[in-house]
Amino acid sequence: MTLPRLHRPNLLRLADFVGALGVLVDQTTDEDLILAEGGRLLAGLIARDDWLPDAYAQPDPERYQQYLLHCDSRERFSVVSFVWGPGQATPVHDHTVWGLVGVLRGAELSQRFERRGGSLAAVGPVHRLERGEVEAVSPTVGDVHQVTNAFDDRVSISIHVYGANIGAVERSTYDRDGKSKRFVSGYANTTLPNLWDRSKPVLAEASS
Repeated sequence: MTLPRLHRPNLLRLADFVGALGVLVDQTTDEDLILAEGGRLLAGLIARDDWLPDAYAQPDPERYQQYLLHCDSRERFSVVSFVWGPGQATPVHDHTVWGLVGVLRGAELSQRFERRGGSLAAVGPVHRLERGEVEAVSPTVGDVHQVTNAFDDRVSISIHVYGANIGAVERSTYDRDGKSKRFVSGYANTTLPNLWDRSKPVLAEASS
């Protein structure tokens, strides 16, 4: 499936990304291929910061925000913007499905954990993910981590892609002693961006 190549500004970038990712998951269920090719597609999306609507880039003073941008009609994948206020962080948590994280604005700090005996231990140094960089998570490559806005004085935004409707997936947060607590993240928004209105470029070309 090839989407029409009309004008490419703004929200059409996200529509093209969703279309390409849909083709990918139609073609394969191999997680390694999805993470590799999906990571390349996500890197292309976040290479330009001119497409995320302001409504899905708003921080909250109390906690980070998770805005759904698109969910596949069969819930095979979802695309989410995470908006981090200054210094905000997640608890230590898992995902249970494959995921890709790409930084659109600012930077993030990611610390991985693994279970050792009855507790959790940090694995390796804190990884700083800069603007334009992408990393993968999944139960096969490392699924438990904590993410923090790298800045104490500005907002950071990352675009996440998951192999499910992530806001409805039952997952876990963890205390440092390894005790887990079930949670479902949900979403901060009740409306979605309209990715599929291609009428304006058509009308503009027709009137020119």
